Amino acid sequence: MATKLSEKKKVLVGMSGGIDSSAVCMLLQDQGYEVLGITLRMWDIPSHFSTPGQKEPDHVLEARSLAERLAIPHYTLDVRDEFRKTVVQSFIDEYLQARTPNPCVMCNLYFKWKYLLDEADRLECDYIATGHYARITQNMNRYILEKGLDPKKDQSYFLWRLGQKELSRTLFPLGNITKEEIKTYVLQKGFKEKVEKKESMEVCFIENDYRDFLLQQIPNLNEVIGKGFFVDKKGKKLGLHKGFPFYTIGQRKGLEIALGHPAYVIKINPYKNTIRLGDKEDLLTTEMLVESPVINIPIDQISDREIQIRIRYRSPAIRGTLFFTDDNYIVVKFKEPVSAVTPGQSAVFYSGNQVIGGGIISDQHNLKKHTQNKTQV
Repeated sequence: MATKLSEKKKVLVGMSGGIDSSAVCMLLQDQGYEVLGITLRMWDIPSHFSTPGQKEPDHVLEARSLAERLAIPHYTLDVRDEFRKTVVQSFIDEYLQARTPNPCVMCNLYFKWKYLLDEADRLECDYIATGHYARITQNMNRYILEKGLDPKKDQSYFLWRLGQKELSRTLFPLGNITKEEIKTYVLQKGFKEKVEKKESMEVCFIENDYRDFLLQQIPNLNEVIGKGFFVDKKGKKLGLHKGFPFYTIGQRKGLEIALGHPAYVIKINPYKNTIRLGDKEDLLTTEMLVESPVINIPIDQISDREIQIRIRYRSPAIRGTLFFTDDNYIVVKFKEPVSAVTPGQSAVFYSGNQVIGGGIISDQHNLKKHTQNKTQV
């Protein structure tokens, strides 16, 4: 079960109380590392407090309990205020701009890794480690992020923004292991409760639907935005909707409008507060505009390779070609049509198993003006 890692040094593990980060602690101990654990208290949700009068959420108590059983130091860092200002506010702002954010991508670089590395320095740790299913390799003195071995659990999509500073100090002990192997390993270690615990796949600070969350955070949202019109492809009004932040590109369910045929959200106009509806075929495109790109390896190393682009975490990667524009955008040309390109989501670029970069999917309305003077990557 052991993964070969070179030098045995001091590692700070980000502990969530779940099976993956717990397995990381055990694996690193088995490999001879000096392990410390830390849990970031980022956001409190009522369901995270299972006992009346409980002062700390369950995941903090579970992480601390595991650390005690493994005889490793454990620290808790309360970063709720900073998390609200950084990650949650960005999440809200994106929806108010008719974009569909991916808060995990932002959180990883600008929040989670920032605090983990700061604490690692304070505690004189050589590395940090997390329970992500991804791998880090080296090539020509550069650190390269790669997909995790288990295709069902690979989380490289969420990590594309990590740079050399972060990757050089990070260990991903689960990268070469499948989830089933982890379950067997943790069970053999005597932690049956970790294997049986239900895992959450949702955004960590949202308990139910993101629309309810927006209303909680902005109680007067309905007054500020208000209802608007569904329109067809010609601009004809079809009926009222609840307000543009409550809809995403590609949405079919929950529209609450009867047209006699399936309808999909194909465009959102925040300035007019209109939602354009169309057919499933209207969601297809062979081009995409990406903003704020990050390319992690020299361009000449990818110019003659096949590029794959993933536009959603659970979607398969699609082959395509990248073009830089003069104003730091990337135009993606897909080899086959893709559906529901959604502004605000991440587009992650792969060459084989390597993450070669990524960016944020931009408003496709601006695509045409960026297709001039582009240079093929």
